[in-house]
Amino acid sequence: MDKIIVHGGAALHGRLHVSGAKNAALPLMAASLLTDDALTLSNVPDLADIATMASLLRRHGAEIVSESIEADAPAFGGRTIRLQAAQIADTTAPYDLVRKMRASVLVLGPLVARCGIARVSLPGGCAIGNRPVDLHLKGLAEMGAEIDLTSGYIEARAPGGLRGAEIVFPKVSVGATENLLMAATLAEGETRLVNAAREPEVSDLARCLVAMGAEIEGIGSDRLTIHGGKHLHGAAHRVVADRIETGTYAMAAAISGGELELIGARMDLLDAVADVLESAGVAMEPTEAGVRVRRANGNLIGVDVMTEPFPGFPTDLQAQIMALMTVAEGAAMITETIFENRFMHVPELARMGANINVHGASAMVRGVSRLKGAPVMATDLRASVSLVLAGLAAEGETILNRIYHLDRGYERLHEKLSACGARIERVSG
Repeated sequence: MDKIIVHGGAALHGRLHVSGAKNAALPLMAASLLTDDALTLSNVPDLADIATMASLLRRHGAEIVSESIEADAPAFGGRTIRLQAAQIADTTAPYDLVRKMRASVLVLGPLVARCGIARVSLPGGCAIGNRPVDLHLKGLAEMGAEIDLTSGYIEARAPGGLRGAEIVFPKVSVGATENLLMAATLAEGETRLVNAAREPEVSDLARCLVAMGAEIEGIGSDRLTIHGGKHLHGAAHRVVADRIETGTYAMAAAISGGELELIGARMDLLDAVADVLESAGVAMEPTEAGVRVRRANGNLIGVDVMTEPFPGFPTDLQAQIMALMTVAEGAAMITETIFENRFMHVPELARMGANINVHGASAMVRGVSRLKGAPVMATDLRASVSLVLAGLAAEGETILNRIYHLDRGYERLHEKLSACGARIERVSG
């Protein structure tokens, strides 16, 4: 099994290309099931989760062709893919594929909306706590679907088609918003999604659906109105830049004491992150090509952080900001409000000398002068990259095991960091 080895102490400098957002690309790919025409997506990252979604869509009957690598990012992806589900060959999403990635459940809405039936395995993915699909199912039921849970599968039937409804989410759910948004485009009548997720990836999906012929009002707000029942057609759409990757590499620049220009990054997607980093002594400024990041005055300062739905601080950057705070002056309280059991990186950071005490949903981080390299183990996608960040700042060698988590969400991470001066390598065995 591959490992990543980091020799700490090297400051990062240079230009680093930010990939397209995995969390936007996955629902966009699922949206190809809504039409028999071709959907062309550009700026698609080359990741294990993308490959898993492609395998699932092919099982449903989609033809997927990788058309090109974009000229402005030849070393780090930027693929254009063409997806066409002219006919749905199978409405079952099997366990062996869905267990690998939670986002596989996003085929549920499109399949039942287009075909009137879907059978989707209950999803898997990172072990970061209970993430039920009850809001997906409740919303589809309100749109007229009959839902059964049988032998680990969701079975949804709407032989007469879905119909519009007002769906009020009791809590914000990105996945449920995306699934019901897609389903509503083919439902008869008007659907209103109230307390909908506002994440940029949801808005990116909505804009793509509009390009495919859907009529959607309120994009970017917590109230979406979809006038459904329309036949969707093909379109071309560019995947939005990955704000989580942007935040991760911004913290890599800060923890290493270097300076990076993040090419393709967008400041407008990072307001809460930029505010936290500024308070921590990190400067972020827009450039013509993206965003430049560096320490403002040489020292990092402990700051309190609470994860929240967008536009708040994202849960997918909680582990990374914790790694940054381990070497900041003073103390930082980090509170996780989205997922329980998302502090599994804490024992691994402690192995490197971090001073962290967990109290329920909060972790008190007291900065230390220097982390020490150690063998560590990735426990989930974002936890794994936090250990890479810690390794960049640590004295000596850090060996990261179980890096298949990284391959799910970070495109050629070691190559990108190495090109900017990090002493990092990926080794087999």
